[in-house]
Amino acid sequence: MQSLPGSETRWQLYRLLSDPVRLRLLALAAEEELSVGELAELLGEAQPNVSRHAAPLRQAGLLDDRRQGTRTLVRLSDVASRDPVVTDALAAGRRMCQAEGSLGKVAEVVASRDAKTREFFAQPGESEVGISPELPLYLSAFAGLIEERGLAVDAGTGDGVLIDLLAPIYRRVVAMDRSAAQLERALQRVQAHGYDNVTLIEDQIGGERVSAAVGNGADLVLAVRVLHHAPRPKAALEELAALARPGGKVLVIDYARHEDERMSEQQADVWLGFSEEELRSFAEAAQLENVVVTRAPTGFARVGDDAHLPCLTLLGTRPKTSASSRARRHS
Repeated sequence: MQSLPGSETRWQLYRLLSDPVRLRLLALAAEEELSVGELAELLGEAQPNVSRHAAPLRQAGLLDDRRQGTRTLVRLSDVASRDPVVTDALAAGRRMCQAEGSLGKVAEVVASRDAKTREFFAQPGESEVGISPELPLYLSAFAGLIEERGLAVDAGTGDGVLIDLLAPIYRRVVAMDRSAAQLERALQRVQAHGYDNVTLIEDQIGGERVSAAVGNGADLVLAVRVLHHAPRPKAALEELAALARPGGKVLVIDYARHEDERMSEQQADVWLGFSEEELRSFAEAAQLENVVVTRAPTGFARVGDDAHLPCLTLLGTRPKTSASSRARRHS
């Protein structure tokens, strides 16, 4: 039996897994990647106590962790998930969590990650219907992209700035956002420019109204600075990919990994950007092909509180031979 990294004997592993708090912690970390603060809330323990229990689990190779600003996120390691002793321990931990109700609250905790995001984007405001000074950034990502121009989906359209790019090119544009306040601003833009090929929809990325409007799939699914607001960015990209037709393109523009935590307060960001490796792993989970992740050119006249942040672009293709049904998981 292969030993876990950091555990000298199986006896030490049994001893490590004898603590009920650690068993529950492992079960929750197997369910979802969670911050130490989120684990403390679910376990009903003080945050320092959770950190104290997580440390030996991490040292034994049972947990993987990563930094996100000042937060530490932990999840069950791949090695641990294959160990029969850990599997038995996880089953025991799940039973404890189910009995106390913490397992059922994981989804609520994850959903609460973007509570500030929802509040931020629910604020009304006037739409600037002129051409955005950021347009060159978006155009650079479109180079060599456009082959089919039937339907484009603008996911998380916000005030509709990208409608100015899509509506003149595509025969039909579906622009969706979960914020009614943002869609009101997008409507101002659509009306000001007289676009008659744009449908605005208030819905989640994987929602039924968007799926119905898209039908057999879009030629292009576009998401600009959307993933860093998603509680589950990997699942969000899977849902974006499901909106594309077989052979359709998925284009994502989002922040590169950064450490400016002011964005969490100023823009209600859930994640402080992503590394190229993270975006590639998201694309792999979404079963996208021909994936290219590049750093967007700098030097454009961007505006706003995020103007200093570098961006990454991800371009991928939904497989033509995909037989999988469209995803229904909500970001």
